Amino acid sequence: MGPLAVHLFIPVLPAVHEALGIGGGLTQLAFSVTLFVMAFMTLAYGALSDRLGRRPVLLAGLALFLVGSAISALADSIALLVCGRIIQAIGAASGLALSRAMARDVFGADQLVRVLGYLTMAYAVGPMLAPLVGGALGDAFGWRGIFWFAFGASAIIAFASALILRETHPVEKRRSDHFRSTLSGFRHLFSDIRFNAFVLQSGFAAGTYFALASGTAFLMQEVLHMPAAEFGLWFCLLAIGYSLGNLIATRTARKVSIETALLVASVGCVASIGLMAGFILSGNITPITIFAPGMLLTLFQGISLPNAQAGAINVAPHLAGTAAGIGVFAHMFGGGTFSQIYGLLSDGTPIPLVVTTATTAILTLVAGIVAYAKRPLPRGGQDAQE
Repeated sequence: MGPLAVHLFIPVLPAVHEALGIGGGLTQLAFSVTLFVMAFMTLAYGALSDRLGRRPVLLAGLALFLVGSAISALADSIALLVCGRIIQAIGAASGLALSRAMARDVFGADQLVRVLGYLTMAYAVGPMLAPLVGGALGDAFGWRGIFWFAFGASAIIAFASALILRETHPVEKRRSDHFRSTLSGFRHLFSDIRFNAFVLQSGFAAGTYFALASGTAFLMQEVLHMPAAEFGLWFCLLAIGYSLGNLIATRTARKVSIETALLVASVGCVASIGLMAGFILSGNITPITIFAPGMLLTLFQGISLPNAQAGAINVAPHLAGTAAGIGVFAHMFGGGTFSQIYGLLSDGTPIPLVVTTATTAILTLVAGIVAYAKRPLPRGGQDAQE
């Protein structure tokens, strides 16, 4: 659901810009509003699922996605398009938040990094195919075609989910408390510096990726004058890198601590953006000089994301749904914020892309360093930590 809401739209951003006759900031808003809404809704879905169960909340979200996709396809103005995108995003957030909470329900803390690695590998199939499909649909049927495709695909997903998925959060484990206790859960999580470091690392890493993703769409089509379908082919490299990173995360989950994996991945993100910035600032702008460093970036993000999410969820297992919601909130809010910042800074040159991604990569490293510095030490090291 996430790739259908987010990545399918990236290749047609220039087409929407031209068809609706709007500025770059408003065009970017039709993209970034999805990330913002998904971010805030993951908080609601996580807390609701802790009280009502995962399955009914998920199915309600899938129904909303269908409605939002239809409204977006029929939109004849930027206002109606943004409205449809908001409803679509409300629905898409359900899968992002609840799939992680359901994984925690079924597999427990010990296997969570490995399972989240496989889950994000499956998720990476969407970003791999969505820009390619979106570009082809945009070239063949115009930008509205992507929303009709999303409508049809989500109908199949909703039917399969209703038929196959079972409830993973039994009644006896649900929270029957009130809103005040929900706020208490938020306070408990945010009072832990390790939890904050995990979610911020995820958010800044997402900001780097989404700024890069939306920036390359304009760079490839408006600077290098390539069709949307060809951009979709190059974009596959980012998804391949992400999948490889997820595979590495699953294979090293029991051998390398979460904090060590995050630190290594954060350093790799900075190095990848530094390499890309070097090519761009030297005037060597080609698809390979953009997407080869981009593939390295997403490889390190594929390592960091399941570790950051598992670390955040494991801080307080009794608040797994809430913690998963906050983790996805940070991921989507960071992506929406920095992709919109790129849109506001965009001036037809590659410089805003370099500035935005370099800033987010450095912030990713800072959060990774904090998580590593506050890592739990073996019993023999407790005195030294104190």
